Amino acid sequence: QRVNSDLIQAMKDKNALVKGVLQIVKAGFNNAEKQAGMELDNEQLIPVIQKEIKQTQQALEGAEKAQREDLIKQESYKIALLKTYLPEQLDDIQIRVRLDKAGVTSGMNMGEAMKIAKQAISQSEAEPRLVSQIVKELIK
Repeated sequence: QRVNSDLIQAMKDKNALVKGVLQIVKAGFNNAEKQAGMELDNEQLIPVIQKEIKQTQQALEGAEKAQREDLIKQESYKIALLKTYLPEQLDDIQIRVRLDKAGVTSGMNMGEAMKIAKQAISQSEAEPRLVSQIVKELIK
């Protein structure tokens, strides 16, 4: 709902950048719901936003390699905008504490540790790539 209302506001404000980003997100939501064959709740739509952040991050890295300041600013803004639609994310310390409480310890194999991590931390709480990176460090 918030994406829809912000999209309408961006159209009224003639903010092409915000409008473009939110249209992509809305299309992603629609595709995810079509694939699921039902209306999805906020928790189920979070991976759509995370996927868009990941793609925008890749575009940002390309802009940085090309040293294109205009694109760097634009892609950074898009990422910041998209992150406002995600619930508050856990930081490194909070992730480590949760993994420790869940039983992820040194010497475990990666598959076993990730299975525990997925139960302890949902995708909406932390980016899976970050969780995976921290798990690797903990099981060394």
